[in-house]
Amino acid sequence: MAASALIDTGVVLALLDRRDKWHNPCVEVYSRALLPLLTTEAVLAEVFHLTYRNLREVHGVWTLVNSGAIRLASIEHDELSSVRSLMDEYADRPMDFADATLVHLAARESLSVILTVDHDDFETYRIAGRKRFTILPTRAAR
Repeated sequence: MAASALIDTGVVLALLDRRDKWHNPCVEVYSRALLPLLTTEAVLAEVFHLTYRNLREVHGVWTLVNSGAIRLASIEHDELSSVRSLMDEYADRPMDFADATLVHLAARESLSVILTVDHDDFETYRIAGRKRFTILPTRAAR
């Protein structure tokens, strides 16, 4: 099944942590999302890095991945020059590697919906240099 949207680090973290200010809006958006959601190894690495001290959250990440709700899309070696170009283009932000892989993936997979709490950056980023992301949950949802 093709993915309907992308998912970023902050939403995964908010889904796992009831104390996170974004928890309820993220749960609501996730529960309405057409699964699977697509992400990259870079995002998954960030999530595990940020949850490694909390065994319950680590298990929660594995549950999301093993269920197929979140699917990984690989960035091949020959695509890294495009990822680097994005990081160079948005160097004034600066764009991190995980965000660059998501923007690249959006263009490659023709996806414009992203589940993220990183509104400032994803409101700035453009897919293929021109198309805006649809960001869920909205800022107002918080």
